[in-house]
Amino acid sequence: MRKRLALFLLSVFLINPAVYAEYGQFSGHAEYNDQFAKPEEELFTGKTETLEKKDVIEMTVSQVLDASFSMEGDEFFARITSDVLGDKGVILPKGTIAHGTIVQKGEAKRLGRNGYIELSFDELITPDGRTIPIEGKMSTKMHPIKEAAKIVATDVGYTALGGAIGGYTALNLLGLEAAVASHGWTLAGGAAVGGTVGLGMSLYRKGKDVLISPGDEIRVKIMNNVELPVYREEVLKQEELKYPGLDIRIANILYEKDPFGEVNTITLSLSISNMSKKTFSGMDLTLVNDYNSVFNPSIFGDTRIMFSQLKPGDRIAGKISFAVDNVKHSFWLTVNDRRTKKPVAKISLDNAYKNVSDEAKKRNAKIRKPKKNFYKENDPFDI
Repeated sequence: MRKRLALFLLSVFLINPAVYAEYGQFSGHAEYNDQFAKPEEELFTGKTETLEKKDVIEMTVSQVLDASFSMEGDEFFARITSDVLGDKGVILPKGTIAHGTIVQKGEAKRLGRNGYIELSFDELITPDGRTIPIEGKMSTKMHPIKEAAKIVATDVGYTALGGAIGGYTALNLLGLEAAVASHGWTLAGGAAVGGTVGLGMSLYRKGKDVLISPGDEIRVKIMNNVELPVYREEVLKQEELKYPGLDIRIANILYEKDPFGEVNTITLSLSISNMSKKTFSGMDLTLVNDYNSVFNPSIFGDTRIMFSQLKPGDRIAGKISFAVDNVKHSFWLTVNDRRTKKPVAKISLDNAYKNVSDEAKKRNAKIRKPKKNFYKENDPFDI
């Protein structure tokens, strides 16, 4: 059952929008590439690399993992979000599926103790259909000493805040004169009462439960050495759809924050030459991800290309931004026929990203830092 489910998920993940899409039959022509339907000698360079113990692989999960209702023993799948590189080339391509199990979990408890989830991974399923046994671990559990220190610091904060509120309340109720006449004992008494209340709150305070959602990036540590073949670079290129006379070059790809501070915007630097017989506009451009979700140009960015007309013989260069669900998905820049609304061209961002400058890649990695924890926000009335 697990194998069948893995193959099903693998097929869903690897359906290429350039061939299968919700739009139906494409116009134009596709440059077909068998990609992974090739003999091993055509897939691999003949060299091998070792995925070493303690190496870390970045993945996203395919379903919600919640410490408050997920069960120990539950199975799930995750997906590798970036090519895993060795010294000689790619050894695990982006899109490789990992099978995992929840091995231990704990719900949030009083005294500010947070919940946790511990995950175990036992195999990888590559796009070419190979099953690779591995040992991988991922845990949200904090080291006991750090956890205790964090709880103590928070509880002291609760107590100190309670004391401050108690003293302020005593000053307002009894007045400054009473505080002077009692040599400050009214303030001290109020602070003591407030501190007691604050301490009670800290003892009753419940920690946070863990929630890992689809799209959240997890870091999985490999626990054993695995010898892997190195892929040929040309095999890993995504298929694209070309339209005669329409030439689109992606010079740069940047991840950016939206006005709310979320890293969910992709800005492309484009040069477009339209030597076809059709007229296009920037509004005919969309991004399509590997789940066939469609994203239109965003007004929060450079809008020159977005509002431009590209008549036969026209050339244009500039930037265009798209607000997406997760910048780590695979995307294709599509050009849609104005009349039929169907794509006539698709350009792979994964292919273009290989030629992006190292400086841009470092900037993207820095701005797209993974979450530091996966704690759910508590109900404000649940203390």
